[in-house]
Amino acid sequence: MATFDSKLPDTGTSIFTVMSALATQHNAVNLGQGFPDFPMNDELISLVEKAMHSGFNQYAPMQGYAPLRNILAKKIAALYSTQVDP
Repeated sequence: MATFDSKLPDTGTSIFTVMSALATQHNAVNLGQGFPDFPMNDELISLVEKAMHSGFNQYAPMQGYAPLRNILAKKIAALYSTQVDP
């Protein structure tokens, strides 16, 4: 079997590998890559599937998704009696 030299011999260990190991070592919730320790809600799976089929399958714009920002601004106003610019 042929062997190949690594094209990236000096890259080291990724931060994700480090954080996953630390989470395991300390019995902590691993938020680094999204490893939930609970079953996914069936309704959420259906909603995600619907969103994916509707074309919502890319990263959001850097400034965020405008309809969500507007909803959050209204929620903040209702909860904290303060106005924010979405």
